Amino acid sequence: MSRRNQAQDADPVLITTTEALAELCARLRAEPFVTVDTEFMREKTYWPELCVVQLGGREDVAVIDAQAEGIDLAPLGELFADPAVTKVFHAARQDVEICILRFGAPPRPLFDTQVAAMVAGFGDQASYDSLVRGLAGASIDKAHRFSDWSARPLSAAQVAYAAADVTHLRRVYTALVERLTQDGRLSWVAEEMAELMDPATYRQDPETAWERLKPRTANRRYLAAIRAAAAWREREAQRVNIPRQRLVRDETLLEIAATQPATAAELSRARGITKGFAEGKAGAGLLAALATARELPESDLPEPPRQALNQGTPASPALIALLKVLLAAKAEEHHVAPRLIASSDELERLASESEPSVPALHGWRRQVFGQSALALKNGRLALGVEGRKVKLIPG
Repeated sequence: MSRRNQAQDADPVLITTTEALAELCARLRAEPFVTVDTEFMREKTYWPELCVVQLGGREDVAVIDAQAEGIDLAPLGELFADPAVTKVFHAARQDVEICILRFGAPPRPLFDTQVAAMVAGFGDQASYDSLVRGLAGASIDKAHRFSDWSARPLSAAQVAYAAADVTHLRRVYTALVERLTQDGRLSWVAEEMAELMDPATYRQDPETAWERLKPRTANRRYLAAIRAAAAWREREAQRVNIPRQRLVRDETLLEIAATQPATAAELSRARGITKGFAEGKAGAGLLAALATARELPESDLPEPPRQALNQGTPASPALIALLKVLLAAKAEEHHVAPRLIASSDELERLASESEPSVPALHGWRRQVFGQSALALKNGRLALGVEGRKVKLIPG
């Protein structure tokens, strides 16, 4: 048996003490990479509740009970901060968010196998299951996918399920690195990891929460009300630690911003708002936020979002369609997931703006697609068909 595959066959160890965790992390810090996964709960909370952390090394497979009495996760934070050890995740964004909340910084360096698989041509958002089947020749038992990971004690079946997420990941990682090295694309993955390791990616700024609602209006007074209501909801949800949608749903928040209630009685008429909420502390806070927004001078009102400003001069649907064809052709040519190269919103911006500041026009994406997209919209490139493939015809 090769040393590389020992972790796949090792029995997982449940870690419940700081001493055992420190010994584990000391061993793993001598390795070039470690596979990582987390299990958490956030259905009823704003902040994710970390329950379990899984680590996989050459000879170690461990499931760490993050809620064990008296356990100190500081050795785990030191491992995540060690620049000599690559931390390998699959679909890392939520895991990294938890690391930032718990340890104050993202794991560095980081490798996300889902992103790497998209670069390597495995399609949009390649699932862990499919990569394990295709690259590790194994299958995943999904029986405990929806377990209550906060319940104690953890069962032997839960521990085995959790451990599988990091054992198979070692072979997935090594296979992807080998393929990307052959294709000369490891630097592409590094560009994507820079965003995942940027703490700003995960910053929950109440003052920008309104942007997630994507209001399509140029009415700056209405936007000020939306901004104020969304910022209040974000702060209140954080304070009481409940999901923002459970506090006030998006559609209700937009209705409140549109109707501008000034009293508890007016607020209680909004869909989903109870009389108790409207007359209580939460309702008073929301009304105060709206009142402050109404008093803002014109200079302090938010600028309309780009999509609202472009409503009068929409991009040509035909040009957008051509850019989509070009994107598909380029993705096929380079064996890269189309969604990783450019989003639908970016294609619209490429069609309507001369040279917008979008990821598709920077880094490896510009080389693969962006330059051709600009040439197409400026008449220097045409699309044709040769056999059963789209052909690019220089203008």
